[in-house]
Amino acid sequence: MLLSHRIRLDASPAQCDYFARAAGTARRVWNWALAEWQRQIAAGLQPNAMALKKQFNAIKYARPDWLDIDGRPWLRTIHRDAHAQPFAHLARAWTRYFAARKAGQPAHLPRFKKKDRCRDSFYVANDKFRVEGQSAVLPKVGQVSLTETLRFPGKIMGATVAREADHWFLAVQVEVLGGAALRRRTGDNLVGVDLGVTAAATLSTGEKIAAPRPLRSALRRLRIRSRRQSRKVQAAKAAAGISGSIPKGTRLPKSANRVKGARRLARLHARIARVRADFTNKLTTRLCRENQAVAIEDLHVKGMLANARLARSIADVGFYEIRRQLQYKALRYGTVIVLADRWYPSSKLCSACGQKNGTLTLVERVWTCSCGTRHDRDINAAINLQRLAAGAFAARTALPVASPAATSGTVAGMGPAAVGEVTPVRYEHGQQDGSGQEEDAAHFAHVFDSSVLMSLRTTAGCSQEVE
Repeated sequence: MLLSHRIRLDASPAQCDYFARAAGTARRVWNWALAEWQRQIAAGLQPNAMALKKQFNAIKYARPDWLDIDGRPWLRTIHRDAHAQPFAHLARAWTRYFAARKAGQPAHLPRFKKKDRCRDSFYVANDKFRVEGQSAVLPKVGQVSLTETLRFPGKIMGATVAREADHWFLAVQVEVLGGAALRRRTGDNLVGVDLGVTAAATLSTGEKIAAPRPLRSALRRLRIRSRRQSRKVQAAKAAAGISGSIPKGTRLPKSANRVKGARRLARLHARIARVRADFTNKLTTRLCRENQAVAIEDLHVKGMLANARLARSIADVGFYEIRRQLQYKALRYGTVIVLADRWYPSSKLCSACGQKNGTLTLVERVWTCSCGTRHDRDINAAINLQRLAAGAFAARTALPVASPAATSGTVAGMGPAAVGEVTPVRYEHGQQDGSGQEEDAAHFAHVFDSSVLMSLRTTAGCSQEVE
């Protein structure tokens, strides 16, 4: 399993200066490679990353635009990994673009990176640095203190040095083998989790976990600092004699106050992100550590953000990040993640009788079913999701084991333990035996575990079948 540990660097001013120059080198090489790629496409050629890298190596120490004012190649002062890795990153960017177009999904072309408007980072290969306790030895700068020791044992695959506000971080990628990556669960419960804005997570046990809403808390300070920084930029434009938009390639003069204002604004943005990340990590770790199965909804977050009234609150909670962390942490804790279909009416189904309230609106937070049961909207949805988890987990444990040779798309001895379909009786919104949702679980749930991705569907009259 490939894991990453992000550690803050306690670097000296000279080391921070080198990191900034290395990140600027990576940005400039990316822009050169992208411009050359586009030029070759316009000329009817078929560019590739390796050919571009060889072309760049032939000119990087000779071309005047890659020399300093004394005529010396300034790239020699930067380790080669910083200006070699951007070609691999560009190749991956074009691969993702064409893969998205082929799949009929929204595709975005690689874009040029602008100073102060992109993430400052550069790559270091695994054989060019080492971690020694609470310090790391990096090329060109030597030993740099770390604020904590490396968390994961295993083979180091590489690292990325990146800046967040006025701090530099080292993200170390480690390949952890065997059971070293696994964690022990403290409970074996089945829980449904309904994500929301009022409460970030409502559990089927009735517990409601409020989100810290860091953006909402810091919004006033964020607006004040943003307006101050905007006025400094307007003053710099006036001093440079520029009215309207800044022409491409023009750099405004930077005053000391403008630099300090930008740092203050960046620190506030970083604090908002850290508070949100801290809450998300603690919530997802707790859910995976205390439960053997967790059911959540497959929310269409992009569509939800189209609602102008709720977009800021939804983004402040971070729905998709909660789902992403649940899925990768479930692999470490052996927890099953059940994704309910996004059209599953978890809030509208009565958890007592199974009847659907088709007239329920988003404004109604409490409703009463015709059977007389009074529901809290979020708790009712979480209970319905918990029943999906119970039904899907029971169906999963009853699956026959497929032979690896019979598993589609795998080689004998290399495939997952079991891949199959379970086909219970039916799906109806009306009255069923019990609540009817135990049967619905197989239709609406996609189950993820450490080795299996299952699709459970409901079809009348079919027996168990292994694909």
